[in-house]
Amino acid sequence: MAHWLASGRRGQIEGVISRFDPVYWTVNFPRPMMASVVTIAPDALRVDAVFYRQDDLAGLIWEAEDRHDHPLLRYDTDRDFRGCRLRFRWRSAGVLALDQVSGPVLTIEGRDAAGNPRAWYVRLWNYASGTPEDALVSIDFASVQGGYLLPGEADPVFAGDVDRMFVSLVPDGYSGADAALAGPVEAWVELSDIACDGPGSVLAIGDVVVPEHGLQIANGYDDCYHLTPARVLRNALQLGYRGSILHYVGMSHYFRLEPNSGGYYVGLAGGTLNVACAAWHADFAVRAKALGYDVIWSLSYELLDRHCWNDWKQRAADGSPGLTGWSPPSALLSPAHAGAMQYLRVVALAFVGIAQGAGLAVKFQIGEPWWWVMPDGRLCIHDAAAKAELDDPPEQNVRGAVDTAVLDAAGALLAASTLALRDVVRWAPGAEVLLLAYLPTVLDRAMPELKRANLPLGWAAPAFDVLQLEDYDWAAAGNASASAKGVALAEARLGYPAAAQHYLAGFVLNTADKAQWRPIAAAAARGRARGVAATFIWALPQVLRDGFVHFEQEDEVDAFDDVLFPLALGREAEVAPEVSTAIVTSAGGRENRNAEWAEARLRYDVGPGVRSESDIAALLGFFRARMGPARGFRLRDPFDHHGEGEVLGTGDGVEARFQLVRRYGDVVRRITRPVGGSVRVAVDGLATEAFALAGGVVTLDVPPAAGAVVTASFDFDVPVRFAEDRLNVSRATYLAGAAASVPLVEVRE
Repeated sequence: MAHWLASGRRGQIEGVISRFDPVYWTVNFPRPMMASVVTIAPDALRVDAVFYRQDDLAGLIWEAEDRHDHPLLRYDTDRDFRGCRLRFRWRSAGVLALDQVSGPVLTIEGRDAAGNPRAWYVRLWNYASGTPEDALVSIDFASVQGGYLLPGEADPVFAGDVDRMFVSLVPDGYSGADAALAGPVEAWVELSDIACDGPGSVLAIGDVVVPEHGLQIANGYDDCYHLTPARVLRNALQLGYRGSILHYVGMSHYFRLEPNSGGYYVGLAGGTLNVACAAWHADFAVRAKALGYDVIWSLSYELLDRHCWNDWKQRAADGSPGLTGWSPPSALLSPAHAGAMQYLRVVALAFVGIAQGAGLAVKFQIGEPWWWVMPDGRLCIHDAAAKAELDDPPEQNVRGAVDTAVLDAAGALLAASTLALRDVVRWAPGAEVLLLAYLPTVLDRAMPELKRANLPLGWAAPAFDVLQLEDYDWAAAGNASASAKGVALAEARLGYPAAAQHYLAGFVLNTADKAQWRPIAAAAARGRARGVAATFIWALPQVLRDGFVHFEQEDEVDAFDDVLFPLALGREAEVAPEVSTAIVTSAGGRENRNAEWAEARLRYDVGPGVRSESDIAALLGFFRARMGPARGFRLRDPFDHHGEGEVLGTGDGVEARFQLVRRYGDVVRRITRPVGGSVRVAVDGLATEAFALAGGVVTLDVPPAAGAVVTASFDFDVPVRFAEDRLNVSRATYLAGAAASVPLVEVRE
């Protein structure tokens, strides 16, 4: 397996699209309202929206620069629209009509002919024919004019340097005031028969198709609600992801809201999902089915805090709510609260219904259900409902001494809530229910008993069809040791074999950390090597942002046999360190010397170790098994095979991986073949066994603190190969007391 971070196309295949193609429009809006855009025909789109406030405004947006697709799949940037003529049919309901004072306006943002930032406001009604709610709109960007009344208020538009343009949509009842509408306004707009002609009407677009590979993709609605489902799925498909899409329905955009005490809170009045979310997911499901995908619908125990009922929230003993570190934060729902858990069950059934309506097999994930832990270790099991169920337990700080009975009871309560959700989903015939556990939190070494509450035995197989494990903190840091130990503990505790597991690798939170894709790709490879049923990259929005491309390639043949040279070296064995130095002598006799190798390369002649006929037989057999120089092997150097207190590096609080090295003054030699069981590691002089060894790399379970010195003592072998294709030895050689010549050369690793 291999990966590439693409920053743009470099000769890869392209296609063309018409400017204003329905697939590539987006929406944007302020909270608490919600809107979505879907394609309803090759030349048509539909916006669904729900408005709650008198100043709510949604924008239907076309951008000159594609900032949303993968770099290999983006359309080209062209800010000059003067060669374009756009026309479409407008139909709407629930929004102010085209002829109204605050009716739909096309806002064009860019720069004027002199390069000064400008915005123009083009009233669509000035370019429409028909009725205010069903009209044909035609705009020639070479001559379009802003202004409310034309020609008296005409404001000529310079469309030669445009960043974006958007159609503003406001609800019936809009006043611009910071006040609630009399009730939620559900609205829709359709643009059909969209056509763009003229010399600037066509854009090149990346049309790369990465071959199908063995990874699957995860996605999150909260990160792609503004895009069309067709656009999201095009990226997934053409980047080679097949099988299932793990789709997190989110915690901030799917719900309906009801006003209460000056705020808006999730509710079920009028239905379960808001109209925008329902329309988007219905389209997403149908398109996924048509492309051959399964969809795993993921629902978590989180809600955006500002819309979550106060009595639904998990709380610490001092009453503080359990809130995530996102901005704005989400609140963790209490597994003990009947209303909160009933709400999740109703939401789950809504998405099950969407899957069934599209003809998809029902696959549903219960995502990361847990009791929240405050940064200082306090467990959030003290909301009113939890206190009633747990007999008002004393405060538990999982970073210190705990009452294990309390944690076991909390775990049983959590498990019961997930099993109740499982059973509701299983009302759907053939439904598969999966559970997702986030290992770095539930198996934190600083909180060893937390697994009682957050990895409860009530989840043990066969409670769920599939156990999904994610460890993106460890994966992104390359902490393979912590990942392996976490997986082993989860398997031992819950009993799901690898074939009944999925693994989620990633993700990269910030684009500045895109170097983390390398260890994430390596973690995905390890997941597949374990034999899990599916391995997912989390998640598509970050894949698109950073240009991550995964592709399969033939695994390199490991031309090394991890075996030791079978003969003891005689006293006459030769060791010859070899360097490569370029020396240039000037006319005046001065020398310029350049060391072309970073360290010496060793050559050996081990012929003097051959002392008997049995030695010759062993040597010949070993040579044949290695196919001469084709395969490397280990050699114990009699003169240099031990390192004592070697400094591997200094901690920074993040890095956990350190290469074994042997130091010779300022020259550093990488040690890649340590002797098993001989490696002893210390951090600031304190011995530790909390590490894993892979090749010559030590991975500590916990990254050492900034400034902490990591040292190691170890025995090691030298990776070598036979230096020649032919081996000359004879009985006469050792009978005469002459040493055969068996040259070996060090292999760089």
